[in-house]
Amino acid sequence: QVQLVESGGGLVQAGGSLRLSCAASGRTFNSYAMGWFRQAPGKEREFVAHISGSGYITYYGDSVKGRFSISRDNARTTVYLQMNSLKPEDTALYYCAADRAIYSAYPMVREEYEYWGQGTQVTVSS
Repeated sequence: QVQLVESGGGLVQAGGSLRLSCAASGRTFNSYAMGWFRQAPGKEREFVAHISGSGYITYYGDSVKGRFSISRDNARTTVYLQMNSLKPEDTALYYCAADRAIYSAYPMVREEYEYWGQGTQVTVSS
């Protein structure tokens, strides 16, 4: 069982930056691949980024490539999402998720992930 707690969301102007954190419980954090998803009101939950348990493999959604960066610190059992050049369309509730596999078969698919946090709100003003 893994418990995930996101933090770091807030209100930022367009063009600004935020760094989200997701703290995970458990002693086998490096055996979980991790992902970030987001959901805006009235829209489907959207894949944002993924990182393998080792941290060597990453994937990004097309809408955030080149602007967002995912990383992890296995010693601190924390995964991060650095978000730069934020746009109003990035406004959403951001969720952290964990997959019980070091390497995910379908890293961009929400059903791949067994554990989810409660989310942290990111609002980007124009």
